[in-house]
Amino acid sequence: MDFSLNDEQRMLDETVSRVIREEYGFEQRRGFAGEPDGFSAANWSLFAELGLLAIPFAEENGGFGGGGVELMIVQRAFGRGLVLEPYLASVVLGGGLVEQLGSPAQRERLLSPLLAGKSRLALAWAEPEGRYDHLAVATRAERDSDGYRLSGLKAVVLHGDSADRLLVTARTAGGPTGRAGLSVFLVDSAQPGVGVRGYATIDGLRAAEIRLDDVRVGADALLGPEGGAADALETVLTLGCAALCAEAVGVMEAACELTLDYLKTRQQFGAPIGRFQALQHRMVDMRIALEQAQSMAIFAACSLGLPGAERDRRIAAAKVVIGNSGRFVAEQAIQLHGGMGMTDEAMVSHLAKRLVMIDHHLGDVDHHLGRFVALSD
Repeated sequence: MDFSLNDEQRMLDETVSRVIREEYGFEQRRGFAGEPDGFSAANWSLFAELGLLAIPFAEENGGFGGGGVELMIVQRAFGRGLVLEPYLASVVLGGGLVEQLGSPAQRERLLSPLLAGKSRLALAWAEPEGRYDHLAVATRAERDSDGYRLSGLKAVVLHGDSADRLLVTARTAGGPTGRAGLSVFLVDSAQPGVGVRGYATIDGLRAAEIRLDDVRVGADALLGPEGGAADALETVLTLGCAALCAEAVGVMEAACELTLDYLKTRQQFGAPIGRFQALQHRMVDMRIALEQAQSMAIFAACSLGLPGAERDRRIAAAKVVIGNSGRFVAEQAIQLHGGMGMTDEAMVSHLAKRLVMIDHHLGDVDHHLGRFVALSD
């Protein structure tokens, strides 16, 4: 099969790669991490100006109608630069769910400022005891006279501490793990009853614990039909997994390049350590793992348009392979760098941390291996 990019895709690749190369050096990234929101507001505006925030959305919603390949191109470049901005959290997950569930009026109200870089969304779906099960939702939404009252706790909400609005999954009916009765509500993060505790994750990004204490929202805060959000949520989380797979490939590419450069320059016994055959073999093993990951990222990107069960099975397989490959590359890169590979001043340590977190985001290897087995029966 021909996996070469078309002209528009090549232009996108050149544009986003140039931005990362010129505007996202390692020292620049360290500076961005120190800003109030943990990322660069100027870069977020630049991404909007270049149309990167509009890539995944349909044209009727103000987007460019990009598919899995276009998302893969952007995320792969972002992985190479270890981008801190909330593209996955706000655009892919938050904006993606609005596009899936929102009414025309809600899409216009929420997506227009998002695509312009003037607002940010965060998807609050995970709960402390739910692990990676998106249907394990104990948060409740009870009807009152003119809307709903929400109570519950959400865990590890990516960039939840800097989002203007939260998309919260809650039970309007049914048991704690059933598909029926799962709804999504739009919640202003600053309104009474919403508690936000933000923190840094080990890879330099941000997340938050969100507490909802009898939070009152209007009827217009409900996205989609009451109790019918499960399918849309699964679609968006699967899209997020494909995006993470592509990002992991970018991170692995950067790790392999840094490690090869180090082997060529580090001297021992009067020669570059890259001349030692044992280290050459380990470098080759890293490249083999990278090639496997690249193939699976393409496989995931090209599977997004398939029917639900087959799509989920394929992307679960990709998440497993890329999770294993990412950890292998991270471990080898650090070991080949020696002790300096663990220091905060070495970019390779940040690449390794990001690969570990990518494995855990939206389900780790064990979780997706179980999903793949279940979907293959």
